[in-house]
Amino acid sequence: MTTLRSTVPLNNGVEMPRLGLGVYQIRAGGSARKAVLSAFEAGYRHIDTAALYGNEADVGEAVRESGLPRREVFVTTKLWNSEHGYERTLRACRRSLDELGLDVIDLYLVHWPVPRLRKDTWRAMEQLLGDGLCRAIGVSNYMPQHLEELLGHARVVPAVNQVELSPFLPQKAVRELCGRHRIVVEAYSPLTRGERLDDRRLVAIAKRHRKTPAQVLIRWALEQDLVVIPKSSRRERIVENANVFDFVLTPEDLRVLDALDENLHTDWDPTDAP
Repeated sequence: MTTLRSTVPLNNGVEMPRLGLGVYQIRAGGSARKAVLSAFEAGYRHIDTAALYGNEADVGEAVRESGLPRREVFVTTKLWNSEHGYERTLRACRRSLDELGLDVIDLYLVHWPVPRLRKDTWRAMEQLLGDGLCRAIGVSNYMPQHLEELLGHARVVPAVNQVELSPFLPQKAVRELCGRHRIVVEAYSPLTRGERLDDRRLVAIAKRHRKTPAQVLIRWALEQDLVVIPKSSRRERIVENANVFDFVLTPEDLRVLDALDENLHTDWDPTDAP
């Protein structure tokens, strides 16, 4: 039975919690730290940040302030576009470690498939893994063509591909390719940034289960064997988003949700990234 503490094994044996807190666009300087502490209090053990977000220091401070054993907390951060290339990637990872105040990053991701430099970038990611600065490495926003290119030269297959994903953007081709290569798919913006929470079909399913539309979307992601990282800075929403393990979607629910695909990108769309 899936619970808030459930994990998925990555292709190198590292265990990654199935549900985490995303901190995109949560302000540094206190708000992010409070959100992460609220998540820890609610039982989360997985936090997703990035150099771009500017709140790595807050995440690291919350990890220390929580008093939780470091081995119980899974921290992801990401390499930003301006830091691609072999040497710059090595320096960027060490800078993120300094910001976080951690000795190791549980999962380090390439945030975007920057053209021309991403081969050297992945070589550096493999070096960081070999040096023990990361427990696992992966990518974000990689579409099938980017993954195929990477797999053509990689010595280490990425452990994770983090992409925007919801019933409104199910990313079937990405998931199928990742499945063939034992790459875990992680869903960001699983709540469509609020854009489809009032969809009448989604609302009807939520009412039948006495849940919110957001909870149904998170439950859907979990039942698709995805890792999912809903974002919120509000304590009550963080708690609500974790309250998804006491119900199961019916076959009819899944049929309705599977019909919601409209290729909805609520942020950047990497489909045609060169």
